[in-house]
Amino acid sequence: MKLKRMILGVVIVVPTALFLAIFVAYWMSDNSCPDSIAAPTNPMKAIIYCEYGTAEILRYADIEKPSPGEHEILVKVHAAGLNPYDWHFMRGTPYIMRLESGLRKPRFTQLGVDFAGTVEAVGSNVTRFKPGDGVFGGRSGSLAEYLIVHEDRAVALKPAEVTFEQAASIGIAAITALQGLRDRGRLQEGQSVLINGASGGVGTFAVQIANGLGAHVTGVSSTRNQELVRSIGADEVIDYTQADFTQGTQRYDLVLDNVGNYPLLDVRRVLKPKGRYILIGGGGPDAGDWIGPLAGPIKALVLSWFVSQELGSMMAELNQEDLNTIGDLIQSGKVIPVIDRRYSLSEVPDAIRYMETGRARGKVIITLE
Repeated sequence: MKLKRMILGVVIVVPTALFLAIFVAYWMSDNSCPDSIAAPTNPMKAIIYCEYGTAEILRYADIEKPSPGEHEILVKVHAAGLNPYDWHFMRGTPYIMRLESGLRKPRFTQLGVDFAGTVEAVGSNVTRFKPGDGVFGGRSGSLAEYLIVHEDRAVALKPAEVTFEQAASIGIAAITALQGLRDRGRLQEGQSVLINGASGGVGTFAVQIANGLGAHVTGVSSTRNQELVRSIGADEVIDYTQADFTQGTQRYDLVLDNVGNYPLLDVRRVLKPKGRYILIGGGGPDAGDWIGPLAGPIKALVLSWFVSQELGSMMAELNQEDLNTIGDLIQSGKVIPVIDRRYSLSEVPDAIRYMETGRARGKVIITLE
């Protein structure tokens, strides 16, 4: 009888909770897009979107320039970096993410995360930064001339020898590579790592960081990117147009997967008995509307319950400490950001279209100078 009541409770509570979550998301899923661009008194240029869709819905518009609060800094943005994260929010896919971002329309109407620039003004209680400081980090809405950042969040001083474009490339990609290898993957000197998608934003950082950790690095890329991947530190490179790495004889301590284009059971074959598989990304704009790239992490979690290897996924946590770590690596020349193309702020729609092709080598940078 007790078990029946528990089952009945689950049957009632779960659908009710889901209904309430969807109702709240729908009720809150509106934005003030028209109001925010109606004759701002102190205008700045920014990329905004008032509805979900493809790059055609992006607008290069005047919006109100923000002012810093007591613990915030105002940054004049010199460069910003693009990530798949940006087109996911632009499209509102997978749909499940709209429970947070806005069910009908985006609640926050600016795009971008990675940025680098100069501190223009500081709040009354800011102690870590001063006007004139070069800074970089991650903050929503970076595709704009100015940006507000809390001084205790993901923002750090830019090393003197690092350019604004290099600093803007760090954000999500470099921190994902660092945390995926060092923390989630626990990669040690002398171990072997395979990086699937070695020529992309995360991949180009991952190859260099893994090399710096003393690992034996195998990169997977297309024919045209073979030389690039070798030049940044890969010991071996597999051309996926000519060979399937899951059918090889090599076994790895860690597979860092930035693509998610092979079945997990196949990838397991190239892992050592106690090896680790970390899924970072996967899937393009058309890879499933409802849960999209979340399908891979779910499968990895379930399969990990039944095998000896550790299978999982991760999302980067942007923080000052790791920003400083990557900044120092670039300053010392141990890591060199790979920048594929540069676009102006008004050309962001074209930049995102290029990103969505999946052919970018390294990072795509938006310049505001």
